[in-house]
Amino acid sequence: MSETRIDHDRLFKELLSTFFEEFLLLFFPHVYEQVDFRHISFLSEEVFTDVAAGEKHRVDLLVETKLKGEDGLIIVHIEHQSYTQPAFPERMFLYISRLFQKYRRRILPIAIFSYDAIRDEPSSFTIKFPFLTVVDFRFLTVELRKLPWREYIRRDNPVAAALLSKMGYNESERVAVKREFLRMLVRLELDEAKQRLLFGFFETYLRLSEQEELELRNEVNEMETKEAKKVNDLLISYERRGMEKGKMDVAKQMLAKGYDVPTICELTGLPVEAVEKLKE
Repeated sequence: MSETRIDHDRLFKELLSTFFEEFLLLFFPHVYEQVDFRHISFLSEEVFTDVAAGEKHRVDLLVETKLKGEDGLIIVHIEHQSYTQPAFPERMFLYISRLFQKYRRRILPIAIFSYDAIRDEPSSFTIKFPFLTVVDFRFLTVELRKLPWREYIRRDNPVAAALLSKMGYNESERVAVKREFLRMLVRLELDEAKQRLLFGFFETYLRLSEQEELELRNEVNEMETKEAKKVNDLLISYERRGMEKGKMDVAKQMLAKGYDVPTICELTGLPVEAVEKLKE
């Protein structure tokens, strides 16, 4: 899949809004301990104008919660830029300042860096003189590519499972990363919707070649029998879904070219009801 076609913001928003509690527990347990998760709501998107760059920026995830009984906000800003942005801490400071001006509450900013390169990202912005520090703004960060993926495979955390695909692995470990992701998915025993969310996220960022998939199958078959069956059942399930999606895509193309419904059903194997629904 082309990098330019990946909707990073949507993928990360879905993951973090579905598993926000698990996200904090995984990366910021000290924050997790202070949050009352009985009071969590996701606020509407906020659009601000970046005065310095003259651009608009949409806060990726804005969460309202209570911290030890006090109203508060946690801002999760997801950073996907593939190029160096030396002014990012300044931008973060401006966004948080505007949010504070609007809500007048304590705000905890978090930045997730998910690009492929390994860089040392600053986590503060300062304005100071030799005689006075005027601003000392700091924010929490997660730099995914710096995280050693093997340290997260026993966490039984859905966010950890999905983000294995963005952590620090080399090309020779791709098959092993997906194998461990599948084992985590089996252990988590999530409902179908959440399972599909995690699988779709992972596959977007780490899709194996045909040869790698064969290697994966061989490694799965070498697992303990019961675990191997569960992982194989999971793989077969998603292969079937992929085939059905492929058929639907073909049917859409055929409809666009003027093929009639019976012909499309004959060539794709889809039921008449499914093809008729595509026409709506």
